[in-house]
Formats: sequence, C-alpha cells, structure tokens
Amino acid sequence: MLRHMRSERATAGGSGAGGARPLRRDAEENRLRVIRAAREAFAAHGLGVGFNDIARHAGVGVGTVYRRFPDRATLVREALQGEVAQILAVADEAIAAEPAWDGLMLLIGHVADLLAANLGLRDVALGPGQLSEDFGDVAERVAGHVEELLERAKGEGSVRPDATPQDLTMMFLMITELAMHATASNPRAYRRYLRIFTDGLRATGPDAPLPDRLGEADAEDVARRWTSRS
Repeated sequence: MLRHMRSERATAGGSGAGGARPLRRDAEENRLRVIRAAREAFAAHGLGVGFNDIARHAGVGVGTVYRRFPDRATLVREALQGEVAQILAVADEAIAAEPAWDGLMLLIGHVADLLAANLGLRDVALGPGQLSEDFGDVAERVAGHVEELLERAKGEGSVRPDATPQDLTMMFLMITELAMHATASNPRAYRRYLRIFTDGLRATGPDAPLPDRLGEADAEDVARRWTSRS
C-alpha cells in the first residue's frame, strides 16, 4: 500500500511558493474552486476524470483549469494532499498502539474506509504510476509503519509468520473493488469481507504455510493490471 509512490515535494503553480507572484483575488478563488471540484470528482470517479468535466463541475472554463494546473499531476497533488495526509495520520496513530495487533487492525480498518470512500485516493494509494510520485515521503513513512507493525505483531505471536506487506496491498485492492461495485446496494458490505481477510492474518498455532508468496515486484504488477481496468 502506497509503496509505489516516490518523493517529490513540489507545490502547485500559482500558490505563492518559491517567490511566485500572488494571484489576483478572483484568480485565486477560481483556483480554489477548481481544487474543490477536482477533489469531489476524483473521489466519486477516480483519477480518470478529464479537465473538461472538472471545469464544468467548478463552473469555470477549461482554459482556467489549464492556466492554474498545467498538468494532471499538479492538480492531483493539490486536490488529494489532505486525503493522503489522513492516511499518514492513521498510520502514525496505529504505530503508537499496543499491542501491535490493535495498531494493525486500526490502520487496516481506517485506511479501508478512506479508500472505499474516495476512488481517487484509492488510485493514488494502490495504483503505481507517475501521479503517485508526489507523495513519496508519505509513502515511505506509511510503508515503514506497516512493516514495523507486522514484525511487532509477529513477535507478539498475533500475526501468522508468513504474512507480508504485499498481502495487505492485495487485500486493499480486493476490498475496495468490492466497495466500488456494492455502493448502491450495500455501501458497508466491504466491512464484512475485510473482517474475514483480517481474521486470516491471525496466527492460530498450526497454520499451514501460505502458498505462492508475492514479492514487491509481483504486487506492483498485479496492482498495475488491476487499477488499469477499474
């Protein structure tokens, strides 16, 4: 989860960073309207939403979107940085929990809720690609927390010894896919299957070894293929 992101701390053009001239008040209001519209559109439909649709939702011309955000990555970064920060906040809370199993369940449950509610955040967190590069510092920190929680939980004897971070990535992919297709009929249905998956992580003594362990490259390939068809 979030493993595919790489570090880049750029800020959006026109935001005043790096000595850039501040925007006129009306231009700044339009920029914020575009960000709000993109945040809502990405949450509902994923990162595939076009600039024309975002402009229509914001009530501005598409030229305004391109002037403020010359590429999709810049707009994604501005629109979703708050949501990505929520994942980090959950991970920071989870890493402080004792025992580690409680922290792991807190992280899994809250992150599943965030990803199920926001398809754009799901695309960023689980789908490898250039757009994810802007959140690399968050990705590294969250990945480190996940690995530490798993190792601590294994040491406590609460998690089966052959569970891996890649297993969590696959779990989130499957659970959020279910959430995406069951929203109309039962928007909380994914919580039932999340519990079934997390119960499978528990160490129960004579657990049979898990077959066909996925490496990091394998997990990235599955994520790439899965998110490209969503």
